Amino acid sequence: MTLLQPGARWRNWGRSAAASPAHVARPTSVDEVVAIVRSAAERGLPVKVVGAGHSFTDIAATQGVLVHLDGLQGVLAVDAERKRVRVAAGTRLWQLGPALREHGLALQNMGDIDRQSIAGATSTGTHGTGLRFGGLATQITAATLVTGRGEVLHVDEQHRPELLPAVRLGLGSLGILVEVELQCVESFLLRSVDHPAPFDEVLDSWHERAREADHFEFYWWPHTDLAMTQTKTRLPAETPHTPPRRLALWAERRLLENDALRAQQVVGHLIPPLVPALSRFATNVYGDGVRTGVSYEIYASPRHVRFRESEYAIPLEALPQALRDVRGLVERSGWRISFPVEVRAAAADENWMSTAYGRPSAYIAVHRYFRDNPTDYFRAFDALMRTYDGRPHWGKMHFREADDLRPAYPRFDDFLGVRDQLDPDRRFANRYLDRVLGP
Repeated sequence: MTLLQPGARWRNWGRSAAASPAHVARPTSVDEVVAIVRSAAERGLPVKVVGAGHSFTDIAATQGVLVHLDGLQGVLAVDAERKRVRVAAGTRLWQLGPALREHGLALQNMGDIDRQSIAGATSTGTHGTGLRFGGLATQITAATLVTGRGEVLHVDEQHRPELLPAVRLGLGSLGILVEVELQCVESFLLRSVDHPAPFDEVLDSWHERAREADHFEFYWWPHTDLAMTQTKTRLPAETPHTPPRRLALWAERRLLENDALRAQQVVGHLIPPLVPALSRFATNVYGDGVRTGVSYEIYASPRHVRFRESEYAIPLEALPQALRDVRGLVERSGWRISFPVEVRAAAADENWMSTAYGRPSAYIAVHRYFRDNPTDYFRAFDALMRTYDGRPHWGKMHFREADDLRPAYPRFDDFLGVRDQLDPDRRFANRYLDRVLGP
């Protein structure tokens, strides 16, 4: 049976990108990935990998060969002494949490969505929140990838270590990740405290809240004066606690966080003048709450309401004024924005294409219901964030190009040099990478 099957139309989760590849491939081994790349090269076709499709850009889109890595999943090896785990690249984050727990381990940090594959999440710069923690890619200590010429390359602290800062977060431009080794930590619990607070009060105390908490984030609903804060505290795994009741947790996450939100979005889409009142009502519904549980259960929540998103990283200290500027932008525009704005923070790191490269960063993420046109809002947000030396999240919608991204990334040209080494023929190129990296 040929590895290259006839293509079928593909769409991402947010319905903001689509493609009609000539072929699809579903390898179940590293050797098959090698064969796919070499076969595509013989046909002169580009190759792209897709995970869960949770990127909002067209970073995975191709007219050539679209590769699904769902056949490469699972924990491959565990080094209990060093707390390192080797994982197949197609493993989904929701699978990884329970698998690591069986070995008394956990990811040191996660985002609030766990549907992505580990390769897709790290390659696009997925992050959580917490000033003592970097994005998911900072947890990679080794990686195995198939290069543009169909060669298997292993990179770790002893073999080609100079490539690690590029390979950890490669935008899918350097090769097909097939395995990653992750630096884990001992299993732990999280206590999450949700509490509404006045918008200005939260911004005035931003620096203290972000620095003092293990993980702090907040949501601001446009057209309101309240922010919904969320503070997570790390606890030893053996800490006595009462886990959330499954029925109550299901009701909260399904009925409140998703079904109620969906109803709000549908009504706001059909009757925009109602959006401010609906948002004010939402701030009263999403009130105080405390939950304690295993880390991966508290970090992530299900997302059943489709949306589109744009997110920027800016210098940490710029956050209060930048968010006030976002609020002013919405107020002046007359837009009716029904989705909340999310704010997080992350530690500086050394990965060349990381949005947090070389600086502690604050993240502002704006969203729109997927049936609402996001263009005007996202373009204005994009332009505003540029004035704060912002760096766009690689998996979220933005309008930047290589020429104006280069000054934002001190190691931009070094990254392109690695790309020239590992994919000189641009086997993994597509329109998105041409835009943000150049041809």
